[in-house]
Amino acid sequence: MNESRYKSPTTNGSPLDPATGLSGRRITRFSPPPFAHIPVMAENVKEIFSTVPSGTILDATIGGGGHSYQILESRHDLNVIGIDQDSEALDAAESKLSEFSDRVSLVHSRFDDLSAVTKLIGEQNLSGVLFDLGVSSYQLDNPLRGFSFRNDGPLDMRMNPDSQITAGDYVNQSTEQELASLLHHYGDERYSKRIARSIISMRPIQSTKELANIIRDAIPERSKRSPGHPARRSFQALRIAVNSEIDILESSIRKAIQHLKIGGRGVVLSYHSGEDKVVKRTLRELAGLNVSNSKYHPEIQQEEKILLLARKADRASRNEILRNPRASSALLRKFEKVSEG
Repeated sequence: MNESRYKSPTTNGSPLDPATGLSGRRITRFSPPPFAHIPVMAENVKEIFSTVPSGTILDATIGGGGHSYQILESRHDLNVIGIDQDSEALDAAESKLSEFSDRVSLVHSRFDDLSAVTKLIGEQNLSGVLFDLGVSSYQLDNPLRGFSFRNDGPLDMRMNPDSQITAGDYVNQSTEQELASLLHHYGDERYSKRIARSIISMRPIQSTKELANIIRDAIPERSKRSPGHPARRSFQALRIAVNSEIDILESSIRKAIQHLKIGGRGVVLSYHSGEDKVVKRTLRELAGLNVSNSKYHPEIQQEEKILLLARKADRASRNEILRNPRASSALLRKFEKVSEG
């Protein structure tokens, strides 16, 4: 577990974190624009958590702290534990949530490390959990992070800059078959084989612009007339692979729900069909909706652990999409814990 970043708040009088102060905390300084991220469907998230029991909300991907700000401002009886693997995001969250510092505890870790949370909450359970998946506006806009096909930068794409494997490792060391499979499964890229073949032929590849141009040239002319940059799916696939985003998603959701109180609620915001499929399947199973009606197998009787608060995923309003185009691909799934199961 990575260290807690803050002197922690209390929940109902119980300390959340025995760690002290900010001494020795590393502050990253950089020349690109400051961390900025518009939280998607923030009003929806605030409404979902408006009736949860008093206690602690786990913001498993706190980013710049936008969602947590809304929650803390609207509910004075709630605290937040925020997790993020990007230390620059935690610096931004510290600033954003400074007025609620007595109710906030931040942890530098990946959201599948729920041991960090259990140490903070002790024997208590959570009142809510929030997963806002994907990449932030800041990470996309900062060329040094290597997420964007529009800005030239290193082939990095690590959400945690201390991680070992970069996008450059995948691009320059994978076999053609491995690359094609990655682009197809994580990016829904129909020309994955053509792109993989072109990448192999042009290696070594050093920069995001160089890779984006290779992908663009590999795609048939007729497909370049479609909306969006031709490299967007491939870059998405590489980002997901570098950060193991889908691999850790199901287990993390299950662990978080185990720590929810009865009546506690959860929200998952996803921006990619592969992510949403994992979220939907996991939540349906925990809601007791995945049962077998085959005549060759008995019906599976499974106790409902959660109640889905909507049959379909919520989407952002047209007005929000006009203000924040990133919201156009957002799918919000919400649930309430009803049983320990």
